[in-house]
Amino acid sequence: MRKTIVYIILTLFVVLHAEATPPAVDSIVRSFTIDEVEVTATRQDKPIIPVQRLDGSKLQQLSVQSVADALRYFSGVQIKDYGGVGGIKTVDIRSMGTHHLGVFYDGIEIGNAQNGTVDLGKFDMENIDELALYNGQKSELLQAAKDYGSAGTLYIRTRRPQFKYGKRYSLTATMKAGSFHLANPSILYEQKITDDIHFSANASYLYSSGKYKFRIHRLRPDRTVAWDTTGIRQNGDINAVRAEAGFFGYLPHGKWHTKGYFYQSERGIPRAIVRNVWTSDQRQWDRNAFVQASFDNEWELGERPIEGGNRTLALLVSAKYSNDFMRYLNPDTTQMYIDNSFWQQEVYLTASLRYDIFSWWQLAASGDWQYNHLDGNMTGFVFPRRNTGMAAAATAFNYKWIRLQANVLATMVSDRLQHPTQQMPQATTQKPRFTPAVFLSYQPYLPEQFFIRAFYKQTFRMPTFNDLYYTDMGNTKLEPEEATQYDGGVEYTKHLRLTDYTLRQLELHIKADGYFNQVKNKIIAVPKGNSQYRWMMMNLGYVEIRGVDLNAGLKFHFNHDVIFSLQVTYTYQKAQDFTDPNDPLTYGGQISYIPWHSCSATGSVEWRGYSLNYSFIYVGERYHNSANIRANYEQPWYTHDLALSKMFDFKSWRMSVSAEVNNLLNQQYNVILNYPMPGTNGKAIVRFII
Repeated sequence: MRKTIVYIILTLFVVLHAEATPPAVDSIVRSFTIDEVEVTATRQDKPIIPVQRLDGSKLQQLSVQSVADALRYFSGVQIKDYGGVGGIKTVDIRSMGTHHLGVFYDGIEIGNAQNGTVDLGKFDMENIDELALYNGQKSELLQAAKDYGSAGTLYIRTRRPQFKYGKRYSLTATMKAGSFHLANPSILYEQKITDDIHFSANASYLYSSGKYKFRIHRLRPDRTVAWDTTGIRQNGDINAVRAEAGFFGYLPHGKWHTKGYFYQSERGIPRAIVRNVWTSDQRQWDRNAFVQASFDNEWELGERPIEGGNRTLALLVSAKYSNDFMRYLNPDTTQMYIDNSFWQQEVYLTASLRYDIFSWWQLAASGDWQYNHLDGNMTGFVFPRRNTGMAAAATAFNYKWIRLQANVLATMVSDRLQHPTQQMPQATTQKPRFTPAVFLSYQPYLPEQFFIRAFYKQTFRMPTFNDLYYTDMGNTKLEPEEATQYDGGVEYTKHLRLTDYTLRQLELHIKADGYFNQVKNKIIAVPKGNSQYRWMMMNLGYVEIRGVDLNAGLKFHFNHDVIFSLQVTYTYQKAQDFTDPNDPLTYGGQISYIPWHSCSATGSVEWRGYSLNYSFIYVGERYHNSANIRANYEQPWYTHDLALSKMFDFKSWRMSVSAEVNNLLNQQYNVILNYPMPGTNGKAIVRFII
């Protein structure tokens, strides 16, 4: 079979060369004898599980400052944004809650045992090579057990060193400046130590005053104006430093990397604009540091006795240590003076094995261990410690038109308190939990890239340390939140090479999914007594989510090096709160901040180093409370962004210049109630590549 492939390739080469070369009048026929060449390649199968991706080049085209900004262009995603460059930004996938999304940085999850959320605004876009968002989990079997444990996963893949032919180093320096006194320099250096070992280091600094003009008004239930405010956003400043360095190695059948990361910031926390008051003195300090390493490789174990080819064993081993600090200050004594500091540490180890029984059947097993502990300066703090063990078994079939993947995950969690109190005399204990998942993909007609797919998955998320042990608020009897997902969809891809002189190539991609999700034992905060500052965490929530995600992309390759691309996403969601049947206002209501309709569109035109990019985001009507009454109504909002860039090529270096205008029509809107977002703003970017 391999010899046949070689003969076909050589024949095609000769034919094409003969067509491209004018025939000579006098020709000399020569014969050559060449050694046999064996051509091998790994077949790239279509993933069973739907994925949305943005690669590095597309991320640079979009007018985004952070990972959270980029995720707005994915379907099924809701972003909570408290405004400005330094505003905290979290993401929710398919309305299941922020805690049900796992965020992975170069293959290892970013943890936060304290409150379970990851601020996506702190990641610098300059060093990110790809963002990939999965509903469920990714299709690979060689992955950590933790990868199976989330309802959705976001993979942030940073750039591995890249070099031009003959060069052993590269240097990229970038400067961003713009509205709100934005200054954001960054530098990336890459060095080829040997052909198989590369080094990369990058650093960035971010400053913004966070001051921008806004206008916000509120209406009474009878639609008369309650108050109308125009002002300048205060206390939204940020100073942040990020540094990262790592070594990357390549093996004949694998790769490895080790990396260190450091982030430190001080930011103001702007308050909600209520009754013409918008000044605030709240501050937050963050320091995050981690070191992580990963190794994966494959070994051939000999020929298969039944089917041709070799049996393969693959191993993935990863480890991580992280150390985080957070301080929150609220000096306002008219409310409640707060000055809390927390220190987190995490140790994480994982190992995974994958065995290829046949070319169409694989087995895998994974085991994880994670240790977390949290210290704080609060009076009566119990200093919790947590040990988590996870084990997963998975299998995958890929035979002609059928692709099947199934797995089961076992999770064991044990907490202990270093300083128990009378209110919290003991830690929570959880029984082992087993969560299965099944994914199926069917290709009716093999020559066409058309797939029908479906999946079922169960997951849960443990209560965080804040949910369980926060002084005078935690509840050690909380049960984990449980989520069940059902999904069905289709996907079609078509590549056409055209003979038309103007249009050379056309690429079409369409994807549609319908889904039904259930979230049980949802953890919510309820008032404790009559004080608005005393709360208790309870398992009271039950939510059902029905939705549709649509994605469509077109790419045209015209003559004269002109490329036009268009990407459109649409999401419909009906996310209902069925917590309390005795509450007619909230029972069956759309949950807070989830729009029924949302969509985005991006378009770009590229020509010989020039790039013009347009993006549009629309978020429909929604409510800021499950009581869907007029007083809680939030109007739709939309933004238009425009960016123009040019790449200049010199003899030994390149330079790109970009100009961006965001919120082109100066839309005044809120993502979160009473937290106004910026109006029209701009940014200029200069990038040098050596």
